[in-house]
Amino acid sequence: AMVPFCAFCYGHSRGVTTRVVERVVKSPVGVYGLLALPFLTLGMEKSIYDTVQSWQGLDPNVVPADRGGFPSGGSSLPSFSLIPVRKIARRLTQAAIEQNEPKE
Repeated sequence: AMVPFCAFCYGHSRGVTTRVVERVVKSPVGVYGLLALPFLTLGMEKSIYDTVQSWQGLDPNVVPADRGGFPSGGSSLPSFSLIPVRKIARRLTQAAIEQNEPKE
């Protein structure tokens, strides 16, 4: 989860943020393109989050009772995952949950 943030911080220290803003302002959409940046970066964040969840075997569209979904109800949004949900990890996770449940 820290890798995307660290990559952003590294890029920011190297001047990438300034170049992105300058390129957007000089593009055909002009200054109004800056209004799209928050939505684009939020979409990129959700894509990273959904991809990591899928890699761990957790379906990003399902909200388990013991865990919240993506911040602000993102689990009700379509998944932006770049890979399918891993079936093996989910089976292993499910088996661990079933073992930890109290037996009656």
